[in-house]
Amino acid sequence: MANLQPALQAWRLLLGPARVLASPSEFAPYTASTSGQPVAPLAVLRPLSHGEVVAVVRSAGEFGVPLYPLSTGRNWGYGDANPSSEGQVIVDLGGMNRILEIDPDLAYAVIEPGVTQAQLAGQLAELQLPLWMDCTGAGPDTSLVGNILERGFGHTPYGNRMLHVAGMRIVLASGDTLETGFAHFAHASAAHLYPYGVGPWLDGLFTQSNFGIITSLGFWLMPQTEVVSHLVASVPGFEGIAAVVDALRPLRLDGTLPSVVHIGNDLRVLSGGMVFPASLAPQGPPLPLPLRAGLCRQAGIGAWTVSAALYGRPAQVADARRALQAAIGRLATLRFIDDRTLALGSIAARLMGKGRLGSRLSAQVDLGRSLLNMNRGIPDGRFLAGAYWRRRGGLPQGFPLGANPARDGCGMMWLAPVLPMRGTDLLHVHSLVEPLFASHGFDLFETFSMINERALGGVLTICFDQEDAAEAARARQCYDASFARLMGAGYIPYRVGPQSVGALDSGHDTYWDTVARIKSALDPQHIIAPGRYQPR
Repeated sequence: MANLQPALQAWRLLLGPARVLASPSEFAPYTASTSGQPVAPLAVLRPLSHGEVVAVVRSAGEFGVPLYPLSTGRNWGYGDANPSSEGQVIVDLGGMNRILEIDPDLAYAVIEPGVTQAQLAGQLAELQLPLWMDCTGAGPDTSLVGNILERGFGHTPYGNRMLHVAGMRIVLASGDTLETGFAHFAHASAAHLYPYGVGPWLDGLFTQSNFGIITSLGFWLMPQTEVVSHLVASVPGFEGIAAVVDALRPLRLDGTLPSVVHIGNDLRVLSGGMVFPASLAPQGPPLPLPLRAGLCRQAGIGAWTVSAALYGRPAQVADARRALQAAIGRLATLRFIDDRTLALGSIAARLMGKGRLGSRLSAQVDLGRSLLNMNRGIPDGRFLAGAYWRRRGGLPQGFPLGANPARDGCGMMWLAPVLPMRGTDLLHVHSLVEPLFASHGFDLFETFSMINERALGGVLTICFDQEDAAEAARARQCYDASFARLMGAGYIPYRVGPQSVGALDSGHDTYWDTVARIKSALDPQHIIAPGRYQPR
């Protein structure tokens, strides 16, 4: 690119040489990918303030150099810290990590893109505020803003995260600053309290798009409740999950189940505590059914595990427990976990010693503690263990501290279909992809989450060995075939990786035509680089 060198010189004057990376030897964090097909950037810029982002974008417009913004680059399974295509300069916003405001009375925070889950959780604890944030299982070092802009979801009643955001600050491709909602009015008192403002609601345009660079937003926090109780329900038979979904749907609709409900298959649960047992299955995946059944018996799990949280006063939680028991008590084995049961379990595990039963109970207590922490907005890296299923050498030493699947060479791609909250649809999605996973030689990890009161969000994971070129190629073939089959059946993904952008465009589509017109109006030079959600 002819204009790259003068642009780099301008950025060095603006940011200083240390925050302009232009040598391939400096790109290591930006060329690791869970997809196994990373794209190297032309350069990396590291602004530290909104004003610096404005200046970077204006310079990019002057020199015609496309920018690819990222928050912390931990978008596991969907893109990591890589640009979406060649010829792009990364704008790494990880250094913009200030918590600009926390309002303890109105329960919100204003955060920059580099603020991590661990950072905000730690700040709330340090200030001893009776507030929790919603968090995901993606790890402590992931960006809150990055996940929100991907329209990710977490665990708590605030788990549909985009619905709990108000007041974005955005740098447009022109270098102008856009404040959404009420925030563009001087002295607006409810800028971070009411998202819609007056006039068109623009916030959604800047999620899953490349229309601008978000430098801060308001993020709502959840008041701590007197009681948190975690449900773990084991469903013994594979097809039995359909009746469970249908029985839980009314409880999600009427508010008895306020949290996001996660439903994982046996492999999803097994992968949280082990990697692929190569010594027992030297032929590779998928796991032979007898071995899979034996591992499930050893772990004490059924075909499916349902995980949810109950919040409120003691009487409210007790009433919700009774409703759950009545709804699915005959379909699944229910356990309710709280601080008291964990304390008793810990004592019992110590008394049992280090034998098989004691070790199993101890592991269950540790898992229960991590689940309760997640429900209180305390992130835990242990839920990244599944990403390491096919990694040679297994889990890295010291896991989960500092877990980074891209850096550690994990191969992983996620399919994320959204489906109606009906048991028949869940089984149908499984029937569409399971033969493809088996024929390509992969274990099928499935999670279906009740992301709102009417829909399930699926996460179907292809884990592969990045060091095996043939297996990596099969993984991409499996992904493409599964993506096409799900799309053809009407199960459209809520979120995609760069490899899927072409598959979203099915010819003439007024929706994508409209997106393209908005893009042309806001960014005629295409300075904010082509993203993963803009086929045209």
